Amino acid sequence: MEKLLCPSMMCANFAHLETEVKDLDEAGIDIFHLDIMDGQFVPNFGMGLQDVELIRKSTRKKIDAHLMIMNPGNYVEKFADLGCDIIYIHPEADLHPARTLQKIRDAGKAAGIAVNPGTSFETVKDLLNLCDYVLVMSVNPGFAGQKYIDFVNEKFEQFCAAKDKYGYKVVIDGSCSPEKIEMLSKIGVEGFVLGTSAMFGKGGKGRTYSQIVEDLRKL
Repeated sequence: MEKLLCPSMMCANFAHLETEVKDLDEAGIDIFHLDIMDGQFVPNFGMGLQDVELIRKSTRKKIDAHLMIMNPGNYVEKFADLGCDIIYIHPEADLHPARTLQKIRDAGKAAGIAVNPGTSFETVKDLLNLCDYVLVMSVNPGFAGQKYIDFVNEKFEQFCAAKDKYGYKVVIDGSCSPEKIEMLSKIGVEGFVLGTSAMFGKGGKGRTYSQIVEDLRKL
């Protein structure tokens, strides 16, 4: 099963963002992961619209928008127009998540839900018919560099067991170390959001992006 390697651009060097995008692109990553925060749904602010525009202009690879914002249905057209290929919403942030997921698909984009550590499989089961991706959070959303929450392992198994029935891909977001990539890929996780644990900062350990990608593909 091919791994989808998705660098979390919130962790990139913003002083040289365009160069970072080109270097990651050339290294062979699959999807650029963009965290969008509003300071309400999560107690932090994430990437700006100008950052999304720059990244979109700098690569032909897929980019996703992880909308950690209230009322994401109001902004589907905005991020679709910016060129995001995949749009994730948190069901808790939307009064009508099924309608918003359909809205994403109607805009010609892949629809996804982000599942918080405290959100159960059963809570979002009815939405899976409208999902192309399920982003399982192994940390609480809003901040980079957090510790992996072990009790989510069972949730990964649940979503992987149901993915063929509903037709979505399972992606991990949060403290995604090489060890976790090796473990989770064996149970059917296909996508890996790469932050400080595997790609940037301490995860890089002085290696080039190409070397990191090559090593992760071997796991």
